[in-house]
Amino acid sequence: MAAIAELKEHVRRLLYPAYEARMVKALPKDRIPQHIGVMLDGNRRWAKGVGRDSTHGYRAGAANIEPLLQWCEEVGVKVVTLWLLSTDNLNRPPEQLDGLLGVIGDAVEALAAEERWRIHPVGALDLLPAPIATRLKEAEEATRDVDGLLVNVAVPYGGRREIADAVRSLLQEHAERGTSLEELAEVIDVDHIAQHLYTKGQPDPDLVIRTSGEQRLGGFLLWQSAQSEFYFCEAYWPDFRKVDFLRAVRAYAQRERRYGV
Repeated sequence: MAAIAELKEHVRRLLYPAYEARMVKALPKDRIPQHIGVMLDGNRRWAKGVGRDSTHGYRAGAANIEPLLQWCEEVGVKVVTLWLLSTDNLNRPPEQLDGLLGVIGDAVEALAAEERWRIHPVGALDLLPAPIATRLKEAEEATRDVDGLLVNVAVPYGGRREIADAVRSLLQEHAERGTSLEELAEVIDVDHIAQHLYTKGQPDPDLVIRTSGEQRLGGFLLWQSAQSEFYFCEAYWPDFRKVDFLRAVRAYAQRERRYGV
């Protein structure tokens, strides 16, 4: 059985590059998502399946981020949002959370060191331990002038928290201007709130991908994903391959976007 599995893997390595190249070539250039949100789910379950601890799963998942960004560049994506840590994840046991935060810090610093992508943390950084928040901010500063793919690093991120933060920021801005609540209530609209989101100034995600077989948003980009297309993949994030990514982009390109109509 082991010999058969090894043979299958060898055949896959030989055939898949050609298959992937054909898939890339066949993608319609005018139907490529400009912004992709990715929920990197399944790291712990993957680790359990191979008999390792959670931190091993987190590191395996982190190793798959750079290939994903390369695949995005290859097909012409301009913005990627990676959900690496939710606000709910902050309630995990300290020994598990510390390992995850360490992996995230290392991964973001490694991405910044490439000087190829512009890193932009999105999330409630004030909820993080000061050292990890500093690492994220330094990665952003180091890549501020990089002319490349914009990579939103969602740490720690929660959609409800983002909307609450946006409304709070909007109220504070108008309070400083001397605008009364009555005056603000008369003019406030969705655009006013959107200007205070973590992703302000960016296009909303065209496509949201979630790995691990789960079919729910869990609070990811609640506001921004109102008109997004969704793609759910059975593979755990560490096993997510280029062919899985291309299938997601192909599925998006084949859909007729109705924007709620």
